[in-house]
Amino acid sequence: MRTLPLPRQRLLNASLAAAFGTVITFWGLSASAQTDAQPTPANASTGAALPSVTVTPDAEENGHVNGYLARRSTAGSKTDTPIIETPQSLSVITADRFQAIGATRLRDALGYTPGVNIAPFGSDSRYDWIAVRGFDAYSPGFYEDGLPLRNANSFSVWKTENYGAERIEVLRGPASVLYGLSSPGGVVNVVSKLPTATPIRELQLQVGTNNHRQVAGDFSGALDADGKVLYRLTGVLRDAQLPAGKMADDRTYLAPSLTWKITNDTTLTLYAQVMRNRAGVYTRNRPWAGSLVPSAIGTFIPAKLFQGNPYFDHFNQDQELFGYNFEHRFNDTVTFRQSARAGRLKVDYRGLQAPSFATVNPDDEFDPVNFQNLSRSLFGSRESVRAFAMDNQAQVDVRSGDWKHKILVGVDYQHNNFETNSYSGGTAPDLNIANPYYFNGPFEIPDPYEMNATRLTQTGVYLQDQIKWRDTLQLTLGGRYDTAKSSVFSRLDGTSTTVSDHKFTGRAGLVYLAPNGWAPYLSYSESFQPTGVVDPVTNEPFKPESGRQYEVGLRYQPPGTKNSFSAAIFDLRRKNYISYDTEFQPKQTGEISVRGLELEATTQPTDRMNLTASYSYTPRAIVTSSARPEEIGKQANAVARNQLSAWGDYRFTNGIKVGLGVRYTGPTRGNGGGSPIKVPGVTLLDAMVGYDFEHWSLALNVRNLTNKTYIANCDTPSQSCYYGDQRKVLATATYRW
Repeated sequence: MRTLPLPRQRLLNASLAAAFGTVITFWGLSASAQTDAQPTPANASTGAALPSVTVTPDAEENGHVNGYLARRSTAGSKTDTPIIETPQSLSVITADRFQAIGATRLRDALGYTPGVNIAPFGSDSRYDWIAVRGFDAYSPGFYEDGLPLRNANSFSVWKTENYGAERIEVLRGPASVLYGLSSPGGVVNVVSKLPTATPIRELQLQVGTNNHRQVAGDFSGALDADGKVLYRLTGVLRDAQLPAGKMADDRTYLAPSLTWKITNDTTLTLYAQVMRNRAGVYTRNRPWAGSLVPSAIGTFIPAKLFQGNPYFDHFNQDQELFGYNFEHRFNDTVTFRQSARAGRLKVDYRGLQAPSFATVNPDDEFDPVNFQNLSRSLFGSRESVRAFAMDNQAQVDVRSGDWKHKILVGVDYQHNNFETNSYSGGTAPDLNIANPYYFNGPFEIPDPYEMNATRLTQTGVYLQDQIKWRDTLQLTLGGRYDTAKSSVFSRLDGTSTTVSDHKFTGRAGLVYLAPNGWAPYLSYSESFQPTGVVDPVTNEPFKPESGRQYEVGLRYQPPGTKNSFSAAIFDLRRKNYISYDTEFQPKQTGEISVRGLELEATTQPTDRMNLTASYSYTPRAIVTSSARPEEIGKQANAVARNQLSAWGDYRFTNGIKVGLGVRYTGPTRGNGGGSPIKVPGVTLLDAMVGYDFEHWSLALNVRNLTNKTYIANCDTPSQSCYYGDQRKVLATATYRW
């Protein structure tokens, strides 16, 4: 414990608007969530002495961090652990950080994070498609507050709201010991805003491109004089349009929560999230002939062409989540925690897809009339989800001499029911490239190709021991046994398929904690994911695919600073995935190898400046085994050899703040590695300018500052390419009192 001085009020004048100490006073927070917090000098303007307050170093209230640097996280261990002691790559993007860069979507918030591709399918209004270390993070889904937002490789994907988040955590590499079935690339966990004892009163207004208009509010505090009952209410109301077709992009989000401190050792938090999305469909996919390379007659399709149809396309999604977090500390040794959540989701989606050139003269493939129109088909799906998840944890903290043990025993369970009714094909009017006209039909909707009822269940039992010796060496050992079952009933033909899987996964990591802030580590981790596919030869289900990773890393947090640096070298393999031979028969022979280096830095050179930077070098991301020999040696998912990003912002004493970011992604051969030429690399700029005064904070953010037109990726099987996001301008006014 130590004492830090504070100012008398949040802002004395505009010249102190950006000063850190004034923010402390307004919120009534401890001086910093970091151990390196420095005393704030007496008021520079008046010379008045400042009152003091006692604070606890490293305090973080319900996941909130002041500034860009988080020092603790539960994502890498399911226990409250310093990040420097976590033997695996972990990035935490705080709310202050993703608000500064103007990120309104989860994928945008991860744009400055190493190892993450935020646009594997270019600009897409439907979901936050991302890839981590070369592997799709879309399936089996993100996590929120440590519980899964599961999907079943359909369009029933839970959405998250950045304004409702305190932080976004990315644990890179296999993590099944903690989370059960998961992608080998890693886990993304969103930490929600929950009640705080510190009063919060905030209103926010936004206007921007595409008729974006939004109002949001965040309120929290105590309901009683003793501070035993806390509340929080966060909400968003958005009225906007997509970048083309004058289609809606509207959202209503409401997240109430209540915390009851039953005793000093027992806490219960109840929460809910309700989201309504009413939108069209905006994607920017094109044939690669006419986008990446010229068409057969040397022409290109205009990048701004909207290939959908505003009369037909829509994407409406309703979702509700209801849950609780319970914690009871029996004594200084044993703590029990239980988290549970139930949810419902409905999706009504339809849109035009897969444009290709409409052949008018089949006798002459080079006839210019064959490259004047785009032919499109229809896709639609009505889906619903009922989901339940629970995680039970018993933590035992034991100390004997120089040894400390933090033992975690857990049992988690999830149950998900999916209903899908999907169609693909049909016909729609051709679209003239030079003179597009969006007819209201005729649209001939085909019969459904899928009407399935899918049930997914999983039960996992896990054990972890974090063993520390003399606060110098920490060994983390973990193991988990999962039982997973999937049942699919086809309402089209009455058939039913059930697949049961059992899998043990392990994890081990060692960290050396030097007193000067250096922390080298090494680790091994595993993942698994059921295939849900039956071997046509044996009529037995294929065993789960697996992932394994070796990682060697180094972290450095100089004492007395707000700086953090990390480096990691990894060897990651996805094994036993299903590939299909030339007869389209499944074989469990697939393997993908990814090796790379990742660097990340979060620094505060001065009290008014923040800098973040990341670099990913991935020289190997290839298929090493497949039922199709032509796939071997190529990339399954596009991974750039070099990816670099950096963001810096500065707050002047007069309240003005400025920020600039750069994001570079190197060239690739696209998904499948078969694009006719390399997809060019791209450098994008983001910028921010703002002004803080009294109770106001104003900011103007521009993403893709130069409005660069670029292709984000291409896909070999469909021979299509995806254009990236256009420029987005967003003005935000936030009032706090």
